[in-house]
Amino acid sequence: MNMTLKTIAGCMLVALTATGCSDDKKTVLDHENDAQEEALKAIVKDYVDCTVVPTYRGLADASIRLAEVCDEMCATGAANLTSEQVERAGKCWIEARRYWELSEAWLYGAAGDYNIDPHIDTWPLDKTAMDAMLGNAAQMAQMSDRESAGEYVGSSLGQGLLGFHAIEYMIFEPSSSTTAITSPRPVGRFTQNELYYLAAVADDLRNCCLRLEASWADEGTVSQSKLDILDDAELSYATNYGAYMKNAGQAGSIYVNYAEAVQELIVGAQDIADEVGNQKIGNPVGSGLEADPDYIESPYALNSITDFIDNIRSVRHAYMGYTPVTGETETYLKTPAHTLSAYVATIDADLDTRIREALDHATEAIAKMREPFASTSQDASMKQINFAAVDACNDLNDILDELIDLIHKN
Repeated sequence: MNMTLKTIAGCMLVALTATGCSDDKKTVLDHENDAQEEALKAIVKDYVDCTVVPTYRGLADASIRLAEVCDEMCATGAANLTSEQVERAGKCWIEARRYWELSEAWLYGAAGDYNIDPHIDTWPLDKTAMDAMLGNAAQMAQMSDRESAGEYVGSSLGQGLLGFHAIEYMIFEPSSSTTAITSPRPVGRFTQNELYYLAAVADDLRNCCLRLEASWADEGTVSQSKLDILDDAELSYATNYGAYMKNAGQAGSIYVNYAEAVQELIVGAQDIADEVGNQKIGNPVGSGLEADPDYIESPYALNSITDFIDNIRSVRHAYMGYTPVTGETETYLKTPAHTLSAYVATIDADLDTRIREALDHATEAIAKMREPFASTSQDASMKQINFAAVDACNDLNDILDELIDLIHKN
């Protein structure tokens, strides 16, 4: 450490030893850390209350609507099913799917600890096991009991038979393997066993989504009807992850301070940026590995590219908060007063600008990709575009390392 004569003299007058300088420096650093902690406290509170909880609430409500229409399809029966019912189920799936993908920048907490992420979002679908299950009289008898069917499939079926993609497979049917057109599955192709299965899996998905909301929201803010569903399914929601973050540094929180909570926020954003680039896109196109054209997310609804963009939007929401988009009405997400982006801009404006640019670049690069991704991932004419999207996601991941370093330095 370099010290001027004036500094040394000042220290001698105060303490007559060099120890006095060390204590003065510690006091200054403590005040700087206190200032950062106060700023990060406000950011974390808004992150939980304006972004995480509203996203999960939107997901929970959409999943209830999806379960209701699937239950209605089951009650109607295969012989009387209407195309309007299947179409409505598809719209409900799209809505729920959007909120789930918008939540993937925070797959820590309940989504990870309760194993909800792989439970509701594993792909590719295990079609061989599905065919065997649909022909298994004992299993179908369990699913035909509508009171307990959701709990049965949630505890008894493998992840490749559950969640979004099992429902997606049942209600969407692409027109061909190379055309970006999908439609509601024709009603004449449904069997009653498939409808039992569809309704049961939709119930299980709903239960998982309700658990996410209840595990992050403030006590007393989740409707009793939702809690009753969780209680009936014997799914615990006692751990409150929102309170953990908002009360960092206090007794009972898993975070020693708000800087650690913000690091969790950033790492969650990095994890999904990495997954989008190197797995969701990278695995099918063969980025660093042999291409796996079967590793396609949301191939039946032809929602892959939308999934990827919504994942990057979840990173944007974590860093910048929600801002309204032209033509889009959002009734759940809230625009926060305090964001990580605004804080970073006060201490390193250049880094904030580069993070925003990286978010835009990743979104724009993915938007150039084309459906059906199962086909275009192997199309030589799309190779440069697909790999550019991988690179853009990796660039976003890398620049978030700088953000972690900035939080630690301050």
